[in-house]
Amino acid sequence: MYVRLKRYDPSRYWAMRAHVIDPDSPLPRIVRLFYLYRIKRSDAFNLASMGTDLGVGAAFATPPHLVHGLNGIVVTPRARIGVHCTINQQVTIGDGFDGGAPTIGDHCFIGAGAKIIGGVTIGDHVRIGANAVVVHDIPSWSTAVGVPAVARPRRERADSGSSSIDTVGGEA
Repeated sequence: MYVRLKRYDPSRYWAMRAHVIDPDSPLPRIVRLFYLYRIKRSDAFNLASMGTDLGVGAAFATPPHLVHGLNGIVVTPRARIGVHCTINQQVTIGDGFDGGAPTIGDHCFIGAGAKIIGGVTIGDHVRIGANAVVVHDIPSWSTAVGVPAVARPRRERADSGSSSIDTVGGEA
């Protein structure tokens, strides 16, 4: 009942969205227009109920992992987002005054309330902290925190064999 009420079924939504965005989709144009109608209807309901606006033209390489569902996430239609990105609630990925749109790399984590504004490029495996405001490019394998966000390179811990445990800007 809740899935029908909120009108967001992630697997169907992202499958339809992939066909609408892809100009070389094998589906007939009328089916793609129907999918566009369904996506627009779902987006309108989500905007009215949860403050979410995923721009129809935004290119997601794979569906992002939305930790808290569609809770206040705003993405500009011209944004480019890589594979396996995690996006928390109240995140804004928007155009800047320069007219550029953000490009986010693969395997990125974007914390709650973060704002990525303008034609910035975020590298692969970047972590953006909660409430950070990113207005400059962030290199790969960095952590960005603060207003405006300052990037620090990450290093693996020397005592662990795992690459998933790391520290910010120093030794463990």
